[in-house]
Amino acid sequence: MRPMCTKPLTAIAGAFALGGFLFSTPILATSNTHASLNFDMSKEVDLELVLAVDISQSMDPEEQRIQREGYVAALTSDEVLDAIKYGPIGRIAVAYMEWGGKDEHFVVADWTIISDEATAGKFAGKIAEAPLRRVQRTSISSALTQAVNLVIANEYNGMRQVIDISGDGPNNQGSAVTEARDAAIAQGMTVNGLPLMLKEESISWQSMLHLDHYYEDCVIGGPGAFSIPVRSKEGFSDAIRMKLVLEIAGLVDDKPKFIRAKSRRDMVMCSLFD
Repeated sequence: MRPMCTKPLTAIAGAFALGGFLFSTPILATSNTHASLNFDMSKEVDLELVLAVDISQSMDPEEQRIQREGYVAALTSDEVLDAIKYGPIGRIAVAYMEWGGKDEHFVVADWTIISDEATAGKFAGKIAEAPLRRVQRTSISSALTQAVNLVIANEYNGMRQVIDISGDGPNNQGSAVTEARDAAIAQGMTVNGLPLMLKEESISWQSMLHLDHYYEDCVIGGPGAFSIPVRSKEGFSDAIRMKLVLEIAGLVDDKPKFIRAKSRRDMVMCSLFD
Protein backbone atom coordinates (compact mmCIF):
# COMPACT_ATOMS: atom_id res chain seq x y z
CA MET A 1 0.00 0.00 0.00
CA ARG A 2 1.37 3.38 -0.94
CA PRO A 3 1.73 5.94 1.90
CA MET A 4 -1.17 8.27 2.47
CA CYS A 5 -0.87 11.77 1.10
CA THR A 6 0.37 14.29 3.68
CA LYS A 7 -0.87 17.47 2.02
CA PRO A 8 -3.12 19.72 4.11
CA LEU A 9 -6.82 19.33 3.50
CA THR A 10 -9.48 22.01 3.79
CA ALA A 11 -12.83 21.22 5.38
CA ILE A 12 -15.40 20.96 2.61
CA ALA A 13 -19.11 20.40 2.81
CA GLY A 14 -21.96 21.13 0.47
CA ALA A 15 -24.94 19.92 -1.48
CA PHE A 16 -25.44 18.81 -5.05
CA ALA A 17 -28.60 18.14 -7.07
CA LEU A 18 -28.70 15.41 -9.70
CA GLY A 19 -31.72 13.99 -11.48
CA GLY A 20 -34.12 15.45 -8.94
CA PHE A 21 -32.29 13.99 -5.94
CA LEU A 22 -30.39 15.99 -3.34
CA PHE A 23 -26.93 14.74 -2.38
CA SER A 24 -24.60 15.97 0.32
CA THR A 25 -20.82 15.96 0.13
CA PRO A 26 -18.85 14.46 3.02
CA ILE A 27 -16.77 16.76 5.21
CA LEU A 28 -13.02 16.43 4.76
CA ALA A 29 -11.12 16.99 7.99
CA THR A 30 -8.37 19.61 8.00
CA SER A 31 -4.86 18.28 8.49
CA ASN A 32 -1.94 20.32 9.84
CA THR A 33 0.67 17.85 8.65
CA HIS A 34 3.21 19.48 6.35
CA ALA A 35 4.04 17.96 2.99
CA SER A 36 7.44 16.37 2.54
CA LEU A 37 10.18 17.95 0.46
CA ASN A 38 9.48 15.35 -2.24
CA PHE A 39 5.84 16.30 -2.50
CA ASP A 40 4.73 16.37 -6.17
CA MET A 41 1.45 18.21 -6.55
CA SER A 42 1.09 17.07 -10.16
CA LYS A 43 0.49 13.51 -8.90
CA GLU A 44 -2.19 14.49 -6.40
CA VAL A 45 -5.79 13.79 -7.45
CA ASP A 46 -9.20 13.75 -5.83
CA LEU A 47 -9.85 10.18 -6.95
CA GLU A 48 -8.12 7.15 -8.43
CA LEU A 49 -10.82 5.36 -10.43
CA VAL A 50 -10.68 2.02 -12.24
CA LEU A 51 -13.51 1.40 -14.68
CA ALA A 52 -13.63 -2.40 -14.91
CA VAL A 53 -15.94 -3.39 -17.77
CA ASP A 54 -17.34 -6.84 -18.53
CA ILE A 55 -16.71 -8.21 -22.05
CA SER A 56 -17.77 -11.84 -21.49
CA GLN A 57 -19.56 -13.69 -24.28
CA SER A 58 -22.93 -13.27 -22.57
CA MET A 59 -22.69 -9.64 -23.72
CA ASP A 60 -23.80 -9.57 -27.35
CA PRO A 61 -22.10 -7.14 -29.80
CA GLU A 62 -24.97 -4.66 -29.60
CA GLU A 63 -24.80 -4.56 -25.80
CA GLN A 64 -21.04 -4.10 -25.95
CA ARG A 65 -21.42 -1.21 -28.36
CA ILE A 66 -24.01 0.47 -26.15
CA GLN A 67 -21.80 -0.07 -23.12
CA ARG A 68 -18.80 1.55 -24.80
CA GLU A 69 -20.84 4.48 -26.07
CA GLY A 70 -22.33 4.94 -22.61
CA TYR A 71 -18.92 5.29 -20.98
CA VAL A 72 -17.67 7.65 -23.70
CA ALA A 73 -20.75 9.86 -23.39
CA ALA A 74 -20.65 9.89 -19.59
CA LEU A 75 -16.94 10.71 -19.34
CA THR A 76 -17.35 13.76 -21.58
CA SER A 77 -20.68 14.94 -20.14
CA ASP A 78 -21.10 18.33 -18.46
CA GLU A 79 -22.25 16.67 -15.25
CA VAL A 80 -19.12 14.56 -14.91
CA LEU A 81 -16.80 17.42 -15.90
CA ASP A 82 -18.47 19.68 -13.32
CA ALA A 83 -18.07 17.02 -10.62
CA ILE A 84 -14.34 16.88 -11.43
CA LYS A 85 -13.92 20.65 -11.64
CA TYR A 86 -15.50 21.32 -8.25
CA GLY A 87 -13.41 18.74 -6.39
CA PRO A 88 -10.82 19.92 -3.83
CA ILE A 89 -7.98 19.46 -6.36
CA GLY A 90 -10.01 19.55 -9.55
CA ARG A 91 -8.70 16.45 -11.28
CA ILE A 92 -8.98 12.67 -11.12
CA ALA A 93 -6.90 9.75 -12.40
CA VAL A 94 -8.78 7.10 -14.40
CA ALA A 95 -8.01 3.76 -16.03
CA TYR A 96 -10.40 1.75 -18.25
CA MET A 97 -9.96 -2.03 -18.12
CA GLU A 98 -12.01 -4.70 -19.84
CA TRP A 99 -12.23 -8.17 -18.32
CA GLY A 100 -13.67 -11.63 -18.78
CA GLY A 101 -12.42 -14.94 -17.43
CA LYS A 102 -9.61 -15.57 -14.97
CA ASP A 103 -6.48 -13.56 -15.86
CA GLU A 104 -8.18 -12.08 -18.92
CA HIS A 105 -7.73 -8.34 -18.49
CA PHE A 106 -7.19 -5.70 -21.15
CA VAL A 107 -6.25 -2.12 -20.23
CA VAL A 108 -7.92 -0.20 -23.05
CA ALA A 109 -7.03 3.24 -21.68
CA ASP A 110 -4.23 3.41 -19.12
CA TRP A 111 -4.00 5.82 -16.20
CA THR A 112 -4.78 9.36 -17.32
CA ILE A 113 -5.49 12.58 -15.46
CA ILE A 114 -8.83 14.12 -16.38
CA SER A 115 -9.30 17.74 -15.41
CA ASP A 116 -11.21 19.35 -18.27
CA GLU A 117 -13.03 18.77 -21.54
CA ALA A 118 -9.82 18.24 -23.53
CA THR A 119 -8.34 15.58 -21.24
CA ALA A 120 -11.72 13.85 -20.92
CA GLY A 121 -12.13 13.79 -24.68
CA LYS A 122 -8.67 12.34 -25.22
CA PHE A 123 -9.27 9.56 -22.69
CA ALA A 124 -12.74 8.80 -24.07
CA GLY A 125 -11.29 8.71 -27.58
CA LYS A 126 -8.96 5.85 -26.63
CA ILE A 127 -11.98 3.87 -25.43
CA ALA A 128 -14.05 4.65 -28.52
CA GLU A 129 -11.28 3.72 -30.96
CA ALA A 130 -10.27 0.39 -29.38
CA PRO A 131 -11.58 -2.75 -31.11
CA LEU A 132 -14.36 -4.66 -29.39
CA ARG A 133 -13.46 -8.10 -28.05
CA ARG A 134 -15.35 -10.91 -26.35
CA VAL A 135 -13.96 -13.58 -24.06
CA GLN A 136 -15.35 -16.62 -22.30
CA ARG A 137 -16.33 -16.95 -18.66
CA THR A 138 -16.87 -14.30 -15.96
CA SER A 139 -14.29 -13.90 -13.22
CA ILE A 140 -15.28 -10.91 -11.13
CA SER A 141 -12.73 -11.97 -8.52
CA SER A 142 -9.87 -11.89 -11.03
CA ALA A 143 -11.02 -8.51 -12.33
CA LEU A 144 -11.12 -7.07 -8.81
CA THR A 145 -7.65 -8.41 -8.04
CA GLN A 146 -6.24 -6.86 -11.20
CA ALA A 147 -8.00 -3.56 -10.52
CA VAL A 148 -6.43 -3.44 -7.05
CA ASN A 149 -3.03 -4.06 -8.63
CA LEU A 150 -3.60 -1.21 -11.07
CA VAL A 151 -4.36 1.19 -8.23
CA ILE A 152 -1.38 0.12 -6.13
CA ALA A 153 1.06 0.34 -9.05
CA ASN A 154 0.05 3.72 -10.46
CA GLU A 155 1.99 6.95 -9.80
CA TYR A 156 -0.92 8.97 -8.47
CA ASN A 157 -1.96 9.75 -4.92
CA GLY A 158 -5.71 10.13 -4.52
CA MET A 159 -7.83 11.06 -1.54
CA ARG A 160 -10.00 8.06 -2.47
CA GLN A 161 -9.59 4.90 -4.53
CA VAL A 162 -12.64 3.40 -6.24
CA ILE A 163 -13.12 0.32 -8.41
CA ASP A 164 -16.24 0.63 -10.58
CA ILE A 165 -17.08 -2.84 -11.88
CA SER A 166 -19.83 -3.68 -14.36
CA GLY A 167 -21.04 -7.13 -15.31
CA ASP A 168 -24.00 -9.13 -16.56
CA GLY A 169 -23.46 -12.31 -14.56
CA PRO A 170 -22.08 -13.82 -11.35
CA ASN A 171 -18.51 -14.89 -10.69
CA ASN A 172 -18.09 -18.33 -12.32
CA GLN A 173 -14.32 -18.74 -12.51
CA GLY A 174 -11.32 -18.06 -10.30
CA SER A 175 -11.26 -17.48 -6.55
CA ALA A 176 -14.25 -16.53 -4.42
CA VAL A 177 -15.66 -13.14 -5.30
CA THR A 178 -16.08 -12.18 -1.63
CA GLU A 179 -12.39 -12.86 -0.95
CA ALA A 180 -11.35 -10.54 -3.78
CA ARG A 181 -13.80 -7.87 -2.63
CA ASP A 182 -12.58 -8.07 0.96
CA ALA A 183 -8.95 -7.82 -0.21
CA ALA A 184 -9.80 -4.59 -2.03
CA ILE A 185 -11.54 -3.19 1.03
CA ALA A 186 -8.52 -4.12 3.19
CA GLN A 187 -6.42 -1.88 0.93
CA GLY A 188 -8.73 1.03 1.72
CA MET A 189 -10.54 0.91 -1.62
CA THR A 190 -14.26 1.08 -2.40
CA VAL A 191 -15.91 -1.31 -4.85
CA ASN A 192 -19.04 -0.04 -6.58
CA GLY A 193 -21.20 -2.09 -8.92
CA LEU A 194 -23.06 -1.70 -12.18
CA PRO A 195 -25.05 -4.94 -12.66
CA LEU A 196 -26.23 -5.15 -16.26
CA MET A 197 -29.72 -6.62 -16.54
CA LEU A 198 -30.31 -5.74 -20.18
CA LYS A 199 -32.19 -8.82 -21.35
CA GLU A 200 -35.78 -7.83 -21.98
CA GLU A 201 -37.34 -11.16 -21.07
CA SER A 202 -38.64 -11.25 -17.49
CA ILE A 203 -37.64 -14.91 -17.34
CA SER A 204 -34.01 -14.22 -18.33
CA TRP A 205 -31.41 -15.81 -16.06
CA GLN A 206 -30.30 -12.33 -14.95
CA SER A 207 -33.75 -11.59 -13.56
CA MET A 208 -34.17 -15.05 -12.07
CA LEU A 209 -30.78 -14.75 -10.33
CA HIS A 210 -31.53 -11.22 -9.07
CA LEU A 211 -28.17 -9.99 -10.30
CA ASP A 212 -28.72 -6.65 -8.58
CA HIS A 213 -29.01 -8.44 -5.23
CA TYR A 214 -25.93 -10.52 -6.04
CA TYR A 215 -23.87 -7.38 -6.59
CA GLU A 216 -25.14 -5.81 -3.37
CA ASP A 217 -24.40 -8.90 -1.26
CA CYS A 218 -21.27 -10.26 -2.91
CA VAL A 219 -19.46 -7.64 -4.99
CA ILE A 220 -19.64 -4.11 -3.61
CA GLY A 221 -18.04 -2.95 -0.38
CA GLY A 222 -15.96 -0.31 1.33
CA PRO A 223 -16.71 3.27 2.39
CA GLY A 224 -19.83 4.61 0.69
CA ALA A 225 -20.19 1.60 -1.63
CA PHE A 226 -23.29 1.48 -3.82
CA SER A 227 -24.71 -0.32 -6.85
CA ILE A 228 -26.88 0.92 -9.71
CA PRO A 229 -28.60 -1.78 -11.79
CA VAL A 230 -29.07 -1.12 -15.50
CA ARG A 231 -32.33 -2.67 -16.71
CA SER A 232 -32.51 -1.37 -20.28
CA LYS A 233 -30.18 -0.45 -23.11
CA GLU A 234 -31.74 3.00 -23.20
CA GLY A 235 -30.94 3.59 -19.53
CA PHE A 236 -27.28 2.65 -19.65
CA SER A 237 -25.85 6.07 -20.47
CA ASP A 238 -27.87 7.81 -17.74
CA ALA A 239 -26.91 5.16 -15.17
CA ILE A 240 -23.17 5.38 -15.80
CA ARG A 241 -23.26 9.18 -15.85
CA MET A 242 -25.02 9.30 -12.48
CA LYS A 243 -22.67 6.67 -11.10
CA LEU A 244 -19.56 8.57 -12.19
CA VAL A 245 -20.84 11.82 -10.67
CA LEU A 246 -21.47 10.09 -7.34
CA GLU A 247 -18.05 8.43 -7.38
CA ILE A 248 -16.09 11.51 -8.42
CA ALA A 249 -17.79 13.90 -6.03
CA GLY A 250 -17.98 11.39 -3.16
CA LEU A 251 -21.64 12.21 -2.77
CA VAL A 252 -24.05 10.59 -0.32
CA ASP A 253 -27.72 10.38 -1.27
CA ASP A 254 -29.84 12.02 1.45
CA LYS A 255 -32.79 9.95 0.23
CA PRO A 256 -31.38 6.60 -0.92
CA LYS A 257 -33.09 5.38 -4.07
CA PHE A 258 -31.38 1.98 -4.01
CA ILE A 259 -32.50 -0.72 -1.60
CA ARG A 260 -29.53 -2.11 0.31
CA ALA A 261 -29.03 -5.83 0.66
CA LYS A 262 -29.45 -5.71 4.43
CA SER A 263 -33.03 -4.50 4.00
CA ARG A 264 -33.95 -7.78 2.31
CA ARG A 265 -34.86 -10.92 4.18
CA ASP A 266 -33.13 -13.41 1.88
CA MET A 267 -29.41 -13.09 1.26
CA VAL A 268 -27.72 -14.30 -1.90
CA MET A 269 -25.40 -17.32 -1.69
CA CYS A 270 -22.25 -15.67 -3.02
CA SER A 271 -20.33 -18.92 -3.53
CA LEU A 272 -23.03 -20.61 -5.62
CA PHE A 273 -21.20 -20.06 -8.93
CA ASP A 274 -17.58 -19.74 -7.74
